[in-house]
Amino acid sequence: MRNAAPAVDFPVLSRRRAMALALGAGAALVLPRPAFANVSDFVASVWPEASSRGVSRAIFEQAFAGFTPSDRIMSLTRSQPEMVKTTGQYVADAVSSTRVSTGRSMRGEWNQTLGATQQRYGIQPEIVLAIWGMETNYGSYMGGNNVIHALATLTYGNYRRDFFKNELLTALQILQAGHVAAPQMVGSWAGAMGHTQFMPSSFMAYAVDYNGNGRRDIWNSVPDALASAANYLKSHGWRNGETWGYEVQLPSNFDYGRAWDIGRQSLGQWEAMGVRRTGGRTFPRPGDAGRIFMPSGGSGPVFLLLANFDVIKRYNNSDNYALAVGHLADRILGVGPFIRPFPANETGLTRAQREELQGLLNRRGYDVGSPDGIIGPKTRQGIIAFQRSAGLLADGHASSSLLSTLR
Repeated sequence: MRNAAPAVDFPVLSRRRAMALALGAGAALVLPRPAFANVSDFVASVWPEASSRGVSRAIFEQAFAGFTPSDRIMSLTRSQPEMVKTTGQYVADAVSSTRVSTGRSMRGEWNQTLGATQQRYGIQPEIVLAIWGMETNYGSYMGGNNVIHALATLTYGNYRRDFFKNELLTALQILQAGHVAAPQMVGSWAGAMGHTQFMPSSFMAYAVDYNGNGRRDIWNSVPDALASAANYLKSHGWRNGETWGYEVQLPSNFDYGRAWDIGRQSLGQWEAMGVRRTGGRTFPRPGDAGRIFMPSGGSGPVFLLLANFDVIKRYNNSDNYALAVGHLADRILGVGPFIRPFPANETGLTRAQREELQGLLNRRGYDVGSPDGIIGPKTRQGIIAFQRSAGLLADGHASSSLLSTLR
């Protein structure tokens, strides 16, 4: 999926995911009309529901003190990215040498906490560190927005009102419970909070009081934040002692079309098709099920993704994000870069360019359906058929070079 747009009830949301959510939800280029004539009426309308959830008047007034809807936040709901990163560009930016070295330093600094959380939740320390690094660069930037005011802005602005109103009310409950003081409840423009960027509803479900002081403080307590991320992964089915996936090599006669059709099968079955782990290594558990992931088609690194990869995607429903987390974790652990590099000159395709590609395939007689910018099975079949007829590597990959050839 894209960077795939999260589902409507997606539980954890960061600055990057919030933008994808806005675009994936079909955010209009016109600012939504506020549901209230003025801010005072809006704030007054929130109070009865907040009170019914046990929020005191004092906490409510403190939280809303100085509230003015933010034009900047509302503008972000309708921002369109001008560039689309390829997976290679995304991973290069996310898994920088600085982020790797900082992750190793943090592993040493928080070794005791990470060891204890691994025993308690069964999550490898490097995965927790990688998520922390991806979300807030190890706590160096947690968003800087007043969470109550950000969520109130989105609710007042009538942007996905029901979703953000519930998050606003839940955030008020978190303040009422004393987990954090209102001035310290900072996060992204869409309300993702603290070191590990939990939405308020995710905080309620998965945040933990690791240090036992009675507060689940993911803003000021690194142990609370790391343990909360580990609890989140465990709760969504992380398999202890297993990795996220493997970089693999494909045989020269590999049938890409069949691989797309198969989806998921055991690693042993992939081996029977000639797929090998890079570096001459073997798969420790051939019975594990995996799917082929070819973010640059057959011209770049190829991976077999395991069940834990999909658990990472529960944090952010994006193959690119999950790949970056897995790779960053491996690099922190001491594993080297991918064996096969990403293509140097590949550029990402915008939705309009993907629609153009589909239209060009249709005009050449490869029926891929009405152009919608979504590269699904029918489009891949059309791409493979065209690639075969043109003497190209028939990998089904919708690339910038393929678009140029079709033009």
